[in-house]
Amino acid sequence: MIGEGWKISTFLPFLAWFSGYKTRHLKRDVFSGLTVALVLIPQSMAYARLAGLPSYYGLYAAFLPPAVAALFGSSRQLATGPVAVASLLTASALEPLAVAGSEAYIAYAVLLALMAGVFQFALGMFRLGLVVNFISHPVINGFTNAAAIIIAAGQLPELFGVVAPKADKHYQTVLNVFSEAAYYLHWPTLLMAVFAFAIMVVFKKLSIKVPGVLVAVAVTTVLSWATGFERKMTVPLSSIDEHGIRSRIVHFNAAGHEIRNMAEKRARLADEIKDAQSRNLELLVIDKRRETELLQYRMNQKQAAADNIRRGLYRVLLEGGRNAAGEVRFFERGTLPDDCEKFGGTWRIRIDGEFIDSSALKLCSGGKVVGTVPDGLPPFSFPSADGETALKLLPSAVIIALLGFMEAISIAKAMAAKTGNHIDPNQELIGQGLANIAGSLGRGYPVAGSFSRSAVNLQNGAVSGMSSVFTTLAVAVALLFFTPLLYHLPRAVLGAIIMMAAAGLLNIRSFIHAWRAQWFDGAISVTTFACTLWFAPHLDHGIMVGVGLSLGVFLYRSMRPKVVDLSLGRDMAVHDVLSYGLRECRFIDAVRFDGPLFFANASYLEDQIRHRRKEKKDLKHIIIAAEGINDMDASGEEALALTVERLRSARIQIALSGVNEEVMRVMRRTHLLARIGEDHIYSTMTEAIRDIYERAHRGEKESKCPLSAVRLWNTKRIKKGI
Repeated sequence: MIGEGWKISTFLPFLAWFSGYKTRHLKRDVFSGLTVALVLIPQSMAYARLAGLPSYYGLYAAFLPPAVAALFGSSRQLATGPVAVASLLTASALEPLAVAGSEAYIAYAVLLALMAGVFQFALGMFRLGLVVNFISHPVINGFTNAAAIIIAAGQLPELFGVVAPKADKHYQTVLNVFSEAAYYLHWPTLLMAVFAFAIMVVFKKLSIKVPGVLVAVAVTTVLSWATGFERKMTVPLSSIDEHGIRSRIVHFNAAGHEIRNMAEKRARLADEIKDAQSRNLELLVIDKRRETELLQYRMNQKQAAADNIRRGLYRVLLEGGRNAAGEVRFFERGTLPDDCEKFGGTWRIRIDGEFIDSSALKLCSGGKVVGTVPDGLPPFSFPSADGETALKLLPSAVIIALLGFMEAISIAKAMAAKTGNHIDPNQELIGQGLANIAGSLGRGYPVAGSFSRSAVNLQNGAVSGMSSVFTTLAVAVALLFFTPLLYHLPRAVLGAIIMMAAAGLLNIRSFIHAWRAQWFDGAISVTTFACTLWFAPHLDHGIMVGVGLSLGVFLYRSMRPKVVDLSLGRDMAVHDVLSYGLRECRFIDAVRFDGPLFFANASYLEDQIRHRRKEKKDLKHIIIAAEGINDMDASGEEALALTVERLRSARIQIALSGVNEEVMRVMRRTHLLARIGEDHIYSTMTEAIRDIYERAHRGEKESKCPLSAVRLWNTKRIKKGI
């Protein structure tokens, strides 16, 4: 119920920080917050690239969310901001809707953050944090390991300095990357990435307190600036001395204009369909939808043709030279005239959008850098979108919200085990939700708790969430004053940072651990892993398969709980017959039912009792060990009542032992207890066997009955007066 358990701490949980807060605590929070910011700034830019956004949008997402999540969450050390998995899920959700990096794509990313935040906030306010239990640990494990591989593989184009066409399947895209790298590999880009890797690995191995990621960014940025790593120029199309290239550029631009015109026509058709629907003109709606489908088919064909031209232009390798007149000319590699002085190595055509400006053709022979980062704080505005777009994004928003919260709460609980602080899952949902909402207002994309940055926070002695407030202040200062310093940061280094983070997500041992716990948990984990890889970039499909399998196993186990036969061991304790290799009594059957007795498994109990009656012809008494029956509904009560009637009509008695108090209350309310008889209810199985043994064996002979030890033991106790 909404409002249950609400206190002042629900709305202002950060007030608890200042109880006993000292100056020394403030110093530790300041140091921790600034250290986290030094890691967060380069990481956030890298994760923005992973999400398909311009790098500086990572800074926007790293601005408000850390402070808001800390102020309104329950963890004092959790560092919130852009993370690898949420970034990958964002890209997966938006790629089918818009071109990565476009204005529409950015608007969708901001809206996605808002929707995820609202969902998390609503769950927290309604105290529904337990809903995340629908995503089991084996599913999370399988998904996270697959996501790590997808994240790492997705950075290969940045490391190789190539542009590869995207395919329907992620593995096909990876194959395209290797194909492009085999055709032409930009060695300076790869060496820059390897150098960044080396710095981060060395700092991690030597446990140096200075963040290795910060050192890698600083050193490679200076190196990029000093060596002219980004080598580019703009020339008119007439400078290209190859008419085949010119014609391809003309055809590419023509295709782009046609696609734009068809997109505008598609938008008009959508408005006409809405208008026809409002006037109940069904035939017109059908006609317009058919026209829209045909138009979409033509757009897909034209887009495929444009992509082929784009790929061909990317593969064009040029050599630049100056002729005797000082004119700059470009020729296909290997055809540079002898009278031209070569410069700049191998040049390639750079295509940044849907069109190529023939008057200012962009060429590059160096590596890619972050480029210009807008200075100043992000523009604040409320995300806008129509209902149709929101519905398309809703499934992805829910998945991002749940997975982001699970990541955050797992990290928070792990740190709380060391600090002793209390973690409230519902309050953490509120904090994460408000963080995403605040981030969306500042043009940010979905965020979550970060394990690596939270560890930095904890290791540097953060006492309260004030450390995250100082992190936000540090990001604000960077946005206001230091963005020009990021221009020469190589994008290959951002790719290396992401790959290092992805390596930290890999945990192969977790598959073995899950399999050892229960074979079906291991199977679910492996299946989720395989399906996530197979369906990529549609990552939600892999999660849905895992969730479906988890729920299926849960329902199957609930419908068919474990039912075992019991007998006495040498230690005079009751044990499972099959597990301990025990003999059973011919006349008494002791049965244990492990699970609640409800509508889904009520008939299963009847089937198990019926099976025992057929197998044991001399059966006279059945004792049900009810310790495992912790609940019973109307269907379960009816099934038990019918079982009692059928057994007694067959002259077989029934008794229950160890009945749960809740189950006993149900039996009293439904008068089932009276029908069974209170004298047939025992506190323990041993007591039931001891009381029933003589009656069940009266007039019968059974050599070496395994239950006779109870009778003999009881006789000795009576003789001794016990």
